[in-house]
Amino acid sequence: MENEGSAAAGKWRFAGNERLTLAGAVTVRGVLDTIKGNLNGNDARPVIPLGHGDPSDFPSFRTSSFAEDAVRAAVSSAKFNGYSSTIGIPAARSAVAEHLSKDLPYKLSPDDVFLTIGCTQALEAIVTVLARPGANLLLPSPGFPYYEARAGFSGLEVRHFDLIPEQDWEVDLASVEALADENTVAMVIINPGNPCGNVFKYEHLKKVVETARKLGILVISDEVYDHLTFGSNPFVPMGIFASITPIITVGSISKRWIVPGWRLGWIVTNDPDGILTKQGIVDSIKGFLNISSDPATFMQSNSDGSFSQVYERDAELEFPKESEQDEIEGAVPQILENTPPDFFQKIVSTLKETADICYERSKEIPCITCPSKPEGSMFVMMKLNLSLLEGINDDLDFCCKLAKEESVIVLPGFAVGRRNWLRVTFAIEPSSLDDGFLRIKAFCQRHAKKP
Repeated sequence: MENEGSAAAGKWRFAGNERLTLAGAVTVRGVLDTIKGNLNGNDARPVIPLGHGDPSDFPSFRTSSFAEDAVRAAVSSAKFNGYSSTIGIPAARSAVAEHLSKDLPYKLSPDDVFLTIGCTQALEAIVTVLARPGANLLLPSPGFPYYEARAGFSGLEVRHFDLIPEQDWEVDLASVEALADENTVAMVIINPGNPCGNVFKYEHLKKVVETARKLGILVISDEVYDHLTFGSNPFVPMGIFASITPIITVGSISKRWIVPGWRLGWIVTNDPDGILTKQGIVDSIKGFLNISSDPATFMQSNSDGSFSQVYERDAELEFPKESEQDEIEGAVPQILENTPPDFFQKIVSTLKETADICYERSKEIPCITCPSKPEGSMFVMMKLNLSLLEGINDDLDFCCKLAKEESVIVLPGFAVGRRNWLRVTFAIEPSSLDDGFLRIKAFCQRHAKKP
């Protein structure tokens, strides 16, 4: 009777988790949904999506047919319908280790690799592992807001160091040292950069890790856009500096293969001196994954690690014969090892073309400044000069009105840590990107202050 009375009086004993609500309040998806809510349904023109990070809908960014065949073969073999191990199937971990070792001066072991549900779960895992009472994490500004959201939910304090736009978005190392204290556990580097489109030079990355060693912290290197570079700076994996300070690399097949929906990522410990093991980080990663979901089994590999070519297919899909099924393996080893090089060359060439369009078209709009030409990833940051516009309050107001008047979606900079900036993606069809900038130019002309 007491319970009935409490319920009748509205005194329920359960409630939502306020920390979770606050952590998820500002996300890229949430902000873009707000902006999309301003679209004019009577505008017959196609919506130009310059705020997203998923180019897979566009013909120029279709994934490799080889990767698609590898997935078909794995699924149709009926050998991958069971559970994965919590840290990833051994042969798939071996394939990732072999793949990443090509860029390193040492060879990674499968024991250094932990498979995750995309790079998002990898970020979630390492932030959770580091979240002890009183600890703080150093994040770049501008940066990828999921780190901050996840840290907030985990009770891990975040402090932001600056990236310097006039210096190709290099890390302000003085601000890193000024922010750090005895409770700082790690700093995050995103290379190639999201949202800035920068690619860090070897010399600068070495200074970053030397600073981290001086502070006694590890470096989390977000390399989800690895090798998507098209400027003068080649991609340099942070793991090459692991002898200086421990490096945890996170990555996935999402961006380079243009398959974010396939949800296969990894955490890699670059730690030749075994410091991460001694400090309990490796055991904590395993502990996190033991209480989490696993990547899809068919995206990984069979346990014996056998390697074979994916079956040939004609115009119509041919499923493997029963006698061939023992040779079929999971998708990832095939995708990492055998994707034709011309696929990557095409993607990088298209990104270079669209990055050039983005940079050159921005010069035609007086109220927008692009301080640094993008050389990697799929994004660029552009600064708004609101003093040249009438009736525009801030970056969010700019983006909402742009959506309403021109059916163009752009992410306001506040969502990535820079107010009155814009993050623009150029991973889109070249013709659509041209159209989008023509509409932005028309919008800015319409709202320009009269002399």
